[in-house]
Amino acid sequence: MVILDASNIVKIYGELDHESSTTALNEVSLSIHKGEFIAIMGPSGSGKSTLLNVLSGIDKPTSGEVSIAGEKISEITGDTLALFRRKQLGFVFQDFNLLDSLTVKENIILPMVLERKTANEMDARIEFLSSLFGIESILYKYPYNLSGGQQQRTAVSRALVNKPSILLADEPTGNLDSKSSDVIMNCFKNIVDELATTVLLVTHDVFAASYCQKVIFLKDGSIHSSITKKGSRKEFLGEIMDCQAVLGGRTDVF
Repeated sequence: MVILDASNIVKIYGELDHESSTTALNEVSLSIHKGEFIAIMGPSGSGKSTLLNVLSGIDKPTSGEVSIAGEKISEITGDTLALFRRKQLGFVFQDFNLLDSLTVKENIILPMVLERKTANEMDARIEFLSSLFGIESILYKYPYNLSGGQQQRTAVSRALVNKPSILLADEPTGNLDSKSSDVIMNCFKNIVDELATTVLLVTHDVFAASYCQKVIFLKDGSIHSSITKKGSRKEFLGEIMDCQAVLGGRTDVF
C-alpha cells in the first residue's frame, strides 16, 4: 500500500525564468509504502529539507503533486491542510520542540487534546508509548530536567500519539551523542517492525541512515541514486559511506 506518492516535484524560489531564481527540486518523484523505513541523504544544499517540507505540506511545490494516504495535499490549503497534517503526519525535529511548561506526559498527549480524545484514550496511548520507549519513570518530569535522548524519545512518542500514516524526521540525531543516537534509531526501527509505521528520515548521519531499509540520495535537487539494505547493518553502513563519498557528502561516523 502506497502511503506517500510524489510525482515530478519542482520547487523554484524566486521569479520563474528569472536569472536570480533557484531551483531547489527538479522533477523529483518517489513512492513510499506502508511500513517502509527510508532515509534521504545528500550534500548540503542538495534539497533534502526542501523535499521534506514539500512532502509534509509545509511548503507548496512550484509544480508536481504530492499525495499522502490518498489525499492530494498539494491541492489543499489553510485549515483543511492543518487538520490533515495533524491527523495524518507525525513530526520529529532535531531540536525536540517540546514545551518546557508541560510535563513529558502533557507534551505527549497534546495532539490528542487538540483532537478532543477522551481521557481513557489518552491514558491508554500514554501507557503503551511510554512502555514502548522506556520513559514511564519520567512522565511527570519537565523537558529541562531531561537528557537529550529522553527529550527525543518524548518527541517521538508525541509524534506517534495520533497514529499518523507517516512519521517525518528531520535530523533527529543531530543534537545527540552516540549512545542516545543509537537508542533513538532503535526506537524508529522498533516502531517500523512492531507497528508497521512508515518512517521518512532526512539526515546527514551515515550511522543513523544505516538503520533504514533504503537510502535515497539527492544531488542538486534531483534524485541521484538509491540503495536498499540486503545484508547486515555494518555492510549497509559501508555502502552508504561509499555513496556519500561519490556525492561529496559527509562520511563521519560516531
